[in-house]
Amino acid sequence: MVIYLPVSFVRDLICNFLRKRSKRSGLIGKGGTSLGLESPLKYIGGQKIIELEMQGALSKKDSDRVLSEFDEARPLVSELGDVTRTIRHEKEITTREIARYGFYIAPLWFITEYLSNAALLRTSVASTTVLSSTSGLFTLFIGAFLGQDSLNIPKVVSVFVSFAGVVMTTLGKTWASDELQQNTSSSKRSLVGDLFGLLSAVAYGLFTVLLKKFSGAEEERVQKLFGYIGLFTLVALWWLVWPLTALGIEPQFTIPHSVKLDEVVLANGLIGSVLSDYFWALSVVWTTPLVATLGMSLTIPIAMLADMMIHGRHYSAIYILGSVQVFAGFLIANLSDWLSKSTLL
Repeated sequence: MVIYLPVSFVRDLICNFLRKRSKRSGLIGKGGTSLGLESPLKYIGGQKIIELEMQGALSKKDSDRVLSEFDEARPLVSELGDVTRTIRHEKEITTREIARYGFYIAPLWFITEYLSNAALLRTSVASTTVLSSTSGLFTLFIGAFLGQDSLNIPKVVSVFVSFAGVVMTTLGKTWASDELQQNTSSSKRSLVGDLFGLLSAVAYGLFTVLLKKFSGAEEERVQKLFGYIGLFTLVALWWLVWPLTALGIEPQFTIPHSVKLDEVVLANGLIGSVLSDYFWALSVVWTTPLVATLGMSLTIPIAMLADMMIHGRHYSAIYILGSVQVFAGFLIANLSDWLSKSTLL
């Protein structure tokens, strides 16, 4: 994720260069068109002087009116200058604010990822999938509590429909043409693993809502925020592997010695973490935390369709129905968000 930090700064440099260049060309164009003309204010003032000489002195009432109109125009320029300075000041402190926000939520992101992987290691894939799908419920209630989302019946229904669909997919069966029917669930269960999965869902919901709160609706801010999250995690949290290994919580860390394994790790890091997390963050910014969270569950029906078309696998009716429900929950959340926005308009 730290790779987004230099990308965002290079983007800022290019945008600032293009902005200054366009401003400079605009000033040159204005100067070229005004070479043969005097300033409009001078022209108006000169015209008024000529009228005074030709028509005589104005009445006191008219002169006071002219002076009041002139005085009314001056604060406008001053107010515009104040607004410009305020906007410029906000732009100057934006990077510091984003860095502070990244420092705040970097531990939360680390805890979310660690608990998710720890749950996957200690319990079954089916149990981890079901517990992770509860993040939609936590995202909805945390978002409503922090004022980043609204709580209504369609959104609650969408969460439970999606959750029921995930449960049905874990109970369903899948098999290839030359295999017997196999249940997707496993007998491997652990209370600690289930607890880690549930805590991961809570942390994920809180992180998603805070990401929306700190990012607002700016794509540029998302890049910098993700970059600072990766930077603080890399600098301040990597050393936790030593005490966790010493306590026996984590296995001994070893660097891969296979070139093929290195390529798999790099590809998974770039595609499975960098790109996918960034696209997910954009969905949080452009839609709502709930829609983005339920959208993560769409990997279930998409993976099912890919397996059916590419690998020729077969799925039971309950698995297919569960996948349809996952998509239906995502659709209901989008329709609810769209209807709420149209009502406000």
